Amino acid sequence: MAADSVYITRERLEQMQAELNDLKSRGRREIAQKIADARSHGDLSENADYDAAKHEQELMEIRISRLETALSRAQVIDPSDFPNDKVYILSRVRLLNKKMNKEITYTLVSPEEADFEQNKLSVTSPLGKSLLGKVVGDVVETKAPAGLIQYEVLEIGKP
Repeated sequence: MAADSVYITRERLEQMQAELNDLKSRGRREIAQKIADARSHGDLSENADYDAAKHEQELMEIRISRLETALSRAQVIDPSDFPNDKVYILSRVRLLNKKMNKEITYTLVSPEEADFEQNKLSVTSPLGKSLLGKVVGDVVETKAPAGLIQYEVLEIGKP
């Protein structure tokens, strides 16, 4: 696995491509209209609408550039590419927080797919890094704002 690669699932690849296509077509068209509308209000030196539209255009172009870069480096991975004996990217891991005696399940994903609300944990996060390569029964420690927390790996599966 090359260091430059962005490892994503097929689903995330399709989402990124759809977002990029939408930004390049509808997004650019809408921003161009906002800029044209703001220009029609006269003097651009004190035109807050024009400045806001240009700033929005800049942010959108940055997002387009980031998506294009990520897609150019994308490598699609599939959960079936990895065994269930150890924690890998795309593993679904059930953990026991030993400090709070509470179970939680995370799916380890690339940073581009991380979503804490959906329990998708980046493999580059402190906990994600500490889990990689572990097996059922292993205990890992990770630093958190609340201090050092120990997690026991209870189960490893596919998402």
